[in-house]
Amino acid sequence: MTVRHDPNRRSFASDNCAGVHPEILDAIAEANGGHVMGYGDDPYTEAARQVFRTHFGDNAEVYFVLTGTGANVVGLQAMTRPWDAVICADTAHVNTDECGAPEKIGRLKLLTIPATDGKVTVDAIADRLIGRGDEHHAQPSVVSLTQATELGTVYTPEEIAAITDFAHARGLTVHMDGARLANAAAGLGVSLRTLTTDAGVDVLSFGGTKNGLAYGEALVVLNPDAVHGVPYLRKFSTQLASKMRFVAAQFLRLMETDLWRRNAAHANAMARRLAEGAAAIPGLRITRPVQANAVFATLPRQVSERLQREYPFYVWDERTGEVRWMCAFDTTEDDVDAFVSAIRAEFAAAAR
Repeated sequence: MTVRHDPNRRSFASDNCAGVHPEILDAIAEANGGHVMGYGDDPYTEAARQVFRTHFGDNAEVYFVLTGTGANVVGLQAMTRPWDAVICADTAHVNTDECGAPEKIGRLKLLTIPATDGKVTVDAIADRLIGRGDEHHAQPSVVSLTQATELGTVYTPEEIAAITDFAHARGLTVHMDGARLANAAAGLGVSLRTLTTDAGVDVLSFGGTKNGLAYGEALVVLNPDAVHGVPYLRKFSTQLASKMRFVAAQFLRLMETDLWRRNAAHANAMARRLAEGAAAIPGLRITRPVQANAVFATLPRQVSERLQREYPFYVWDERTGEVRWMCAFDTTEDDVDAFVSAIRAEFAAAAR
């Protein structure tokens, strides 16, 4: 087959742009061959379920799905009734980057709250509880957190526990969009369980593709009492993979070793290296704390446009010139240093 891309080109647009970790490719190959039952009735899926319990507790039930949006929609549907609503940050992925799927497919009412650093607070959640019990209002029943947040910040275990305690005391459940949960755990030096089960999270969407998988995400139910009908909702929402062994085999390899942490820790380290190098460039400002694998900075428009020809990345806020750079498991020190050199050169050219 003809290779239709330049394998040497590097992108800082998203960790989704990276390829597949070699160990994951090996896992897919090992699961290949012969016939096994489909739709999750296979030994790889069962083994992966058991491995997830070692990370999240004996009561954890995992449902593999195809996409992160699918995990969020199925999970939030399972946690809500038709008249319920979900409280989330105004910057949350479920609100800004899922093309209305929670509303259209999940039929969910999203109640957004301001989150300048990407993190919701107890006080902001409390403001959204006004009107509970009034039949004229959608009823807030779920708080959705994103870890790490869309702005690259990370909730500490104590911050999560404070939110879950507040929510549970008022009859709400807590969902976590953990597309980059591995990066958060690696950044804080804690276990996955510390940020989820032990902190009181009820349902988790756990990311795989941003951490080295080819495809597939996991919906992890940590509190069975918080959901209903997950198997049916997964199928109903077109998220039940027929050849599920290939999704499960990837997660099995990722989670049965420390590969999940190694990949995430490396991406985080590259983000720190990038931030340190870029911060030394006169006129460039790092705009947000670097706590996971994202770097935010402000650049003049002409500098961004020229850089993007060689190194794709996203402009986060066109009004301010804020950009986002993402590092992945396969980002190298040489990649980072070359990018920093290119940024420096474009700033120098713009100054002439």
